[in-house]
Amino acid sequence: MSNKITVLRDTQPDVLLDATQWEKLSGDPHTVNLNAYQSEDGSKLMGTWICTPGKWAVNYTKWEYCDFREGYCILTPEGGEPIHLKAGDIFVVEPGFQGTWEVVETVRKYFVFA
Repeated sequence: MSNKITVLRDTQPDVLLDATQWEKLSGDPHTVNLNAYQSEDGSKLMGTWICTPGKWAVNYTKWEYCDFREGYCILTPEGGEPIHLKAGDIFVVEPGFQGTWEVVETVRKYFVFA
């Protein structure tokens, strides 16, 4: 077994504009993905996500760790109560989450998909 460490301070992230595949429901949201790391098999991804206000229908097939650095959004599970998230919040979205993701104030978050 080899131990690998990837130090991200010197990486140049892959920049993807409006790469979100979710269905837009309202507003004119735009996204910037700064993908700083992807595993060799493509199953793990981490970076920074920036998004302007708007709303999507979402259906998670992967686990996501989120660390909100700026902004405010509302995640609403299908048939559930809205969850209000703001700068400073850290949370996990489990595979199988379905509902809506609404960016109310431009969001900047660190993310890890696995």
